Amino acid sequence: MDWFPSPSRYDAAPFRRCGLSGLDLPPISLGLWHNFGETDVFATARAVVRRAFDRGVTHFDLANNYGTPYGSAERNFGEILRRDFQSHRDELVITTKAGWDMWPGPYGQGGSRKYLLASLDQSLRRMGLDYVDIFYSHRPTPDVPLEETIGALVHAYRQGKALYVGISSYDVAGTLKAAEILQREGVPLLVHQPVYSLLNREIENGLLDALEKIGAGCVVFSPLAQGLLTDKYLSGVPDESRAAKSRYLDKSVITPTLLTVVRELNEIARTRGQSLAQMAIAWTLRDSRVTSSIAGARTVAQLDETLDALKNATFSPEELARIEQSLSALKG
Repeated sequence: MDWFPSPSRYDAAPFRRCGLSGLDLPPISLGLWHNFGETDVFATARAVVRRAFDRGVTHFDLANNYGTPYGSAERNFGEILRRDFQSHRDELVITTKAGWDMWPGPYGQGGSRKYLLASLDQSLRRMGLDYVDIFYSHRPTPDVPLEETIGALVHAYRQGKALYVGISSYDVAGTLKAAEILQREGVPLLVHQPVYSLLNREIENGLLDALEKIGAGCVVFSPLAQGLLTDKYLSGVPDESRAAKSRYLDKSVITPTLLTVVRELNEIARTRGQSLAQMAIAWTLRDSRVTSSIAGARTVAQLDETLDALKNATFSPEELARIEQSLSALKG
C-alpha cells in the first residue's frame, strides 16, 4: 500500500537553528542506534520513521556501526528511504559517523583519513545516497593527529559527500582545536554531539560555552541515560533490561541512592503531567544552546510519547530547584 506523508506535518512543528549556520533541526531527533538493525522488525522500524516524519521530525541520526550486525541500521534506513522518501530527500537531514570499530584490522576504526573516508563511502552505498547532510568524527583518537582526522572531514565536505561536518564526544580543548583547524580550511564546525542527561552533565563544564563561542550547534545523545530515566528502573533492575545484561549500561552504577533519585525525579515529572522520560528529554532542551536531543524509539507508541515531551518543555524556577535538590544526593 502506498504511503503519503501528512500534509500538515510542519503546521505545528518547532525547529531550532544549529549554531550560527543556516540549518534548522527539530528539537527532538530520531536516533537509529537501537531497534533498526537486521535483528529487529523492519516493518516496525519503517512505521516509526514514517510516523516521525509525519510529526515534523526531519533529522535522522545514524553511524556506520549502528544496528546488529554493524551497518544494518544504515541498510534498513536506506531501504525505507527507497520505498517511502525518494521524493522527500531534500526535506531530510541525514547524518552518519565513523570512529568506533566497524571492520577488522587496523583500518577499521579510529580517526585516520583512510578509515573515515572509506567508511563514509560505505555508508553512502548502504543508504543509497550521494551525500549525507552531516558527517561526524564519532570520537577523538589520541594516537592519530587531529589534523588528519579533521582533514578527512574537510575532504568529504569538499567532495560534496557531506554538506556539513561535526564531531562527537570531544572534550573542550579538542573541540576548540578541531574548530580552529576547520576555520583555517574555510569549513565551519556545524555541530558537536555529546552525551547529556540529568545524570551526565559534563557538557555544562565548559563545552556549551565553547560551542557558543565558536558558533556551533549542540545535538545531544542518551538523554534518557540508556533507559535509567524512564519508568523501567523505578522498582529495581528488570531481568531483560540493558543493565541486567550489561549491555551499554553497567549494573554496578544502579545504586540504591541512584534509584531513590530516579524515583524522586519521577515524582517531579508526575506533578508536571509528564512521564519521567518526557521530563528528562524536555530538561535537556531547557538551554537554548542545545539544538536537538536524540531519542530512539522501539515502537510508534513510544515515539509518540517521546515527541509529546514538547507539550511541556518549559520549567519553572521551583521545578528546576526541586530537580537540583534531588540530584544533589549524587554529588560528592
